[in-house]
Amino acid sequence: MKHVHAGKVRDLYEDGETLLLVASDRISVYDVVLPTPIPDKGALLTQLSNWWFEFFADVPNHVVSTTDVPAEFAGRAVRVKPMKMVMVECVARGYLTGGGLKEYQATGTVSGIALPPGLRDGDKLPEPIFTPSTKASEGHDEAITFDDVVHQEGREVAEKLRDLTLDIYTRGAEHAASRGVIVADTKLEFGWDGEVLTLGDEVLTSDSSRFWPADQWTPGHPQPSFDKQFARDWSTSTGWDKEPPGPEIPADIVAATRRKYVEAYELITGRTWA
Repeated sequence: MKHVHAGKVRDLYEDGETLLLVASDRISVYDVVLPTPIPDKGALLTQLSNWWFEFFADVPNHVVSTTDVPAEFAGRAVRVKPMKMVMVECVARGYLTGGGLKEYQATGTVSGIALPPGLRDGDKLPEPIFTPSTKASEGHDEAITFDDVVHQEGREVAEKLRDLTLDIYTRGAEHAASRGVIVADTKLEFGWDGEVLTLGDEVLTSDSSRFWPADQWTPGHPQPSFDKQFARDWSTSTGWDKEPPGPEIPADIVAATRRKYVEAYELITGRTWA
């Protein structure tokens, strides 16, 4: 195998005519990889993504095999099709929080979409919205508008990206809600498998989404979560300036973060993490 790319969390290897996508235990917050790994994180992300890929079986995806992988990568790797990735982070939001909240408070809009006045942190939006961002190889992704995607990819592709993103978010959020989990927002990535626009990377995981316990949802302040927001909030509390290098994570925060990843996996899939 040839190691061809190291992302913030995933490593990519060429293996014949396919690629191996291997999820590490690295954790990235504010687009900076922290120096302390979270045990089992890569396997948890991979297994949750695999579950969702089966759930969205009607959407073309990049998976070739979830089991035909080298033994040392078992459980945390997927054999996938090589694709030409679309250079857009496709974000769907059903609730207002995070960067979307900051933009709304400043302008009354998110990615150029006007929202009703008076919304608070954690409020549910009238309907899910498509709020894309740039796909930065280094540094921070930047919010863009749908028109920016049209300018970059053409209107037909931009509309497909928007419609697929909102469809996957809506269906995934409905399932998660039936399991007691609110999906506040999620990020998806797409690529071209020949002429077919194809879902890739990861789907509705604790790294790519905000998961909130539905029974604790109270708008007006940040929500408790089942995702890496816990580690993100901890890193902010240290006074870190969000620039490399990131702070070492204490053992108790590592353990608590791992528990949240496990809880999200078990609630959404209905399976027990072994």
